Amino acid sequence: MKRLLLLGCLSPLLFGQSLEGIWQGTLAAGASRLRVVFHISKSADGKFTGSIDSPDQGAKGIPVSAVTRNGQSVRIESAAIGATYEGVLAVDGKTLTGKWQQRGTGLPLALERVEKAPEIRRPQEPSRPYPYDEEEVSYENKKGGTKFSGTLTLPRAKGRVPAVILLSGSGAQDRNETAFGHRPFLVLADYLTRRGVAVLRVDDRGVGGSTGDLLQSTIIDLAGDARAGVDFLKGHKAIDAAKIGLVGHSEGALVASCLASESKDLSFIVLLAGSAVVGEQLLYKQSELIVKVMGVTPEIAAISRNAQQSLFRVIKEEKDPALAQKKLSGIAQNVLEQTPEAQRELTRKAMQVQFQALQSRWFRFFVTYDPAPALKKVTCPVLALFGEKDFQVPPDQNLPAAEAALKAGGNKDYTVKNLPQLNHQFQTAKTGSPTEYPAIEETIAPVALETIADWIGRHVKSAR
Repeated sequence: MKRLLLLGCLSPLLFGQSLEGIWQGTLAAGASRLRVVFHISKSADGKFTGSIDSPDQGAKGIPVSAVTRNGQSVRIESAAIGATYEGVLAVDGKTLTGKWQQRGTGLPLALERVEKAPEIRRPQEPSRPYPYDEEEVSYENKKGGTKFSGTLTLPRAKGRVPAVILLSGSGAQDRNETAFGHRPFLVLADYLTRRGVAVLRVDDRGVGGSTGDLLQSTIIDLAGDARAGVDFLKGHKAIDAAKIGLVGHSEGALVASCLASESKDLSFIVLLAGSAVVGEQLLYKQSELIVKVMGVTPEIAAISRNAQQSLFRVIKEEKDPALAQKKLSGIAQNVLEQTPEAQRELTRKAMQVQFQALQSRWFRFFVTYDPAPALKKVTCPVLALFGEKDFQVPPDQNLPAAEAALKAGGNKDYTVKNLPQLNHQFQTAKTGSPTEYPAIEETIAPVALETIADWIGRHVKSAR
């Protein structure tokens, strides 16, 4: 009888702790640290429901597809991201200890019950009402048969105003260049518009309200899209057609210089982290720096470099898609055989994602594209900014090349600057690693915003 009484007293402690609430932990993968937050609740019919946040990636409300509990064992599934978490609830109900599995990769994950989920703070993002006007706009690149949708912000000023078009980096970007929980083009557009410059920002091909296929487009095609945006602004009643410029980030900078090299309608261009070397050489340097900062072993780094060289050789030389695919698959298999078993599955998954883009028209063009000839033909004023801690477009490789090209072309008005402590996103950074991007609250460093706005302000005042 005493034993039964004792078990009866303990059972609420062992099995009565509620799973409902907010649980937070940190995934550690090499140098990366990502916070994970589970929100678990119970519906009226007694079933568990929930969602997942990844604050450091700017992701919130990822749906949970199933939550099951058997005694102290807990399993949480999210079909949306292909992830599961299996853990054991502590006797006091305050912690869960277990393992996170996602697409073949498993990592330990300890969770603690918390009162409040961490907020994703983006203090630079503006809030309505704005001290300027907004217009939802659309226009067409008739030559490319592509329609674009975007936002035009207009200063409340008398007379016509200068304007810029924002050109995003590589990959499918929306009009705000949303990535890592940041919206840099929203912040930049707000800053410039408050300084008297109208700003047009648009969804990339195939994104939001825009049509087209980005992976089947080259930098030259995208320059045609930018040309259509310039034509649209020239016809707008509020815009001074003699004071239109481009602000391009990363690949957008290549697009800006490409258009400026053959157009006389641009008053100026601003190049933010724009590469100035052949795409293949940029990607080698980029990989070298990123694997180093992420703590990848020299053995894996060497395998990665050799694989890159082999892949690029196939992409450049093999024109038959079927043969190219066969050769690429062979290279992938060779990489996997050389990769330590513990990292093999993660490597295989990463290659699957990358291979989708490798044979695209966009990548085949990019890997052989040299920006220097276009830069040499640009005659309008140029501001080229680089971040000291940029590992994606390293300044030591690209800044001298950009300056040399502008000088060789005889450009009479160019400024090239390397901004201390800034990464590829122009955030103030500690290391510059891409894993830091979402964790940094700052969207664009004030020094970058001020440098861009001051330079544009001087040049639109002096424009004809």
